[in-house]
Formats: sequence, C-alpha cells, structure tokens
Amino acid sequence: MKTQFKTLILAVSLASLTACNANSNNRNEDLAISEIVIKTTSKDKNPEIKVALLLDTSNSMDGLIDQAKAQLWKIVNELSYAKCEEQSPNLKIALYEYGNDNLNADEGYLRQVIAFSDDLDEISKSLFSLTTNGGNEYCGKVINTALNQLEWGDNKEDLKLIFIAGNEPYTQGNVNYKDASKLAHQNDVTVNTIFCGDYDQGISTKWKDGADLTHGNYMAINHNQATVHVASPYDDEILELNKKLNTTYVAYGTSGRKKWKCKQNKMPMP
Repeated sequence: MKTQFKTLILAVSLASLTACNANSNNRNEDLAISEIVIKTTSKDKNPEIKVALLLDTSNSMDGLIDQAKAQLWKIVNELSYAKCEEQSPNLKIALYEYGNDNLNADEGYLRQVIAFSDDLDEISKSLFSLTTNGGNEYCGKVINTALNQLEWGDNKEDLKLIFIAGNEPYTQGNVNYKDASKLAHQNDVTVNTIFCGDYDQGISTKWKDGADLTHGNYMAINHNQATVHVASPYDDEILELNKKLNTTYVAYGTSGRKKWKCKQNKMPMP
C-alpha cells in the first residue's frame, strides 16, 4: 500500500539575487516547484530528487557564466534542504556543459561532466571550474542527450528536473527542442530554462516556450543589474574583528616563514 507524503513545496526565490532580475522593468520571476505530492511504495525508501544541470560554456557566456553558475548552485542548495514530513529525499545531481568548441563536434559540442551523484562537494567543484570557449549551442541536443544518457529510473513518484542555462536561441541544432521537450514530458522530467540576458529576448528566442512545453519555469538573468550592498550597523565591528583574526595566523614552512619576516619588516611579499 502506498504511503502518501504531505505536499512538498520547493520554492527557489530569485529575489535575493539582484543579478537575476528579469529585465530593466524590474520584473522578477520566482522559480518554484509547487504543489508537488511525492509518494513512495515503501516507508523504508526515501523519495528521490534527480536534477540535471546543463550549462552553456560558449564564449558568448563571458561575463554571464559566473552568475549562471551561482544561480544553478542556489537551486541545488535549496533542493538539498527539501523535506517530506520526517524524510529528506535523496538528492542526486548531474552536470553537463554544452556549446564549447573544445568538445567533440560529432557529439554536438557537449559533455557529461558528472552523472547522477550525491557528492555535492565534487559537483560544486566541477561546476565552478567550467570555463568558456567557442560557440555552438544546441539546447535540444543537450536535453535529449541528458534524457537518454542518465539513469532517471521509471519511478513516477520521484521528482525529476532539468535546469538549462544559456544565452543563444533555444532553437539551434539538428535536434528540435520540441521533440526533446516531448521526450522529457514522456519521462516525467520537467525542464526549467534560465536565459542569460534580457527577459523578452529569452521569450522571443523560445526559452520560455521550452519551459512551458513540460510545465516548467522560465527566468532570465540580467547581466546589467548591479549588485547592491546593504549597509549594516555591524560592518565596522566585523572589520575590526577580521583584523584581529588576521593576527592569529601562524606561519609554517619555508614559504610561510619568508612571508612572515616580510610582514614583520614591512617588506614586499616574495
């Protein structure tokens, strides 16, 4: 007999990331997975959340890729705190890069960096080490590849998500994004899209349509939005404490001793 969990609401709010305001009209999008009921056939088996992150690493992402990485990792971090009553779902993350000319052209300029894994440290390390080069971005191809390569399983009670981030037209490549979306929908995988640029441009280049086809969510990252510093009454005290903390470090090894002597004698560091 199936045990039904309470509704799991996973809301990833973008309001805290000023870089993720939708456009110059300050239109904000909340990326939310709401009213999702997770069931399991056994009380001994935790439900699973499987997420594939697909990141455009072409040259056109220069200046945007750090914001995209931060947004993807924010999503992972939020999902890691998800709860179903007393249970924590097993979170598994996979990572792909696409659009990089260093990658195999025959495979569509894409690469599986990590298959589904629960090692968040390794996933974070791999995500933030990705760099840009070249530019042939095929969204339909990378979605289709992730759907076919990864072990999503056939348990309809699991939550299966794709988050794809990029800034070129969603329609590029020889795999139609509509066909990829249809395959995702057939496998109970929801595709969420993150356009790195103007909100309306993302709509006109079909990023929103790509999300709508699987009942996913669409958002945009505005690279022109400045980061806002909010002053705190504790700023001065924190700076003073930081200065005191810096005096507690102990130098060791040959290099450490040299730097310590230079600091004591107010000489340039070697």
